Amino acid sequence: MKETSQDTATKALTLKTLTKSSVWDVQENDIFRMWEGADKDAEVKDNVRRYVDIIRSAFMIEEVNSDAPVVKAKYEKQGYKVGQVRIDENQKITWAIKKRPIMRVTDLTYENIRHITATKLVEVLDRNFGGGWDSLSQSIKDIIESGFDISTTTLPKDRLHKKGGMYEKKIDDGFEVLEVPKGTWVEAIFAKAKPESEKPRMKFNSYGDDEENDDEDVEIEDNYNKPDEDDIELDGPNDDEITEDNYSTMMDLGGDDPDEEAENMVDYVDD
Repeated sequence: MKETSQDTATKALTLKTLTKSSVWDVQENDIFRMWEGADKDAEVKDNVRRYVDIIRSAFMIEEVNSDAPVVKAKYEKQGYKVGQVRIDENQKITWAIKKRPIMRVTDLTYENIRHITATKLVEVLDRNFGGGWDSLSQSIKDIIESGFDISTTTLPKDRLHKKGGMYEKKIDDGFEVLEVPKGTWVEAIFAKAKPESEKPRMKFNSYGDDEENDDEDVEIEDNYNKPDEDDIELDGPNDDEITEDNYSTMMDLGGDDPDEEAENMVDYVDD
């Protein structure tokens, strides 16, 4: 099998160059490889706890205290890789390690968000959704938008897939989409990975701001480990309260075509 540039980059990583971001690029066998001969490096020996903490940010680690085959088989059945690591010249231990799964939105971090695909993100969102994009806390939205371009639209079911509309254009542009049913309406959430060279940015669209300031780019501060005072759940639109007269979607209501769709975040305006 031909070696890819990703394989080459992974092999180039060592314990000393591993970070809480790059650790998501490696697999269990890579971790055991990195520990080989690490006891001969004085810097590694003096900072074992630091390197273990970095590995634990992306892997579950269990210390195996028995050499019995049945114990090893138990861990392997659960998806762990079992192997030995040498902490120093006189200490060798057995680890069972397993990559942390990204199953829920709460598993997403600033460190791992750029190491998943848009398809994987949509799967995670689908597994956790109910109320749509606005049901997510602001901290989770910030994490997602640091790695992905996100846009949403909410339309009646029979208009969502209108030929030449936003849905078709986004799919043609490489976006993945999640459809969230809301009665007779559907919210579509579009996601596409940002280029690696692009710094994490968000677009803030505040109701009532001048149009020229709507798309102001703001760099995101990484507050993942800080308490989130705004970590609240927002209710999605009530299907009974939305009418043809008061719904607002990604549409330019000032154009000649009332069905023309624009790419602004959805604002629900009470009539």
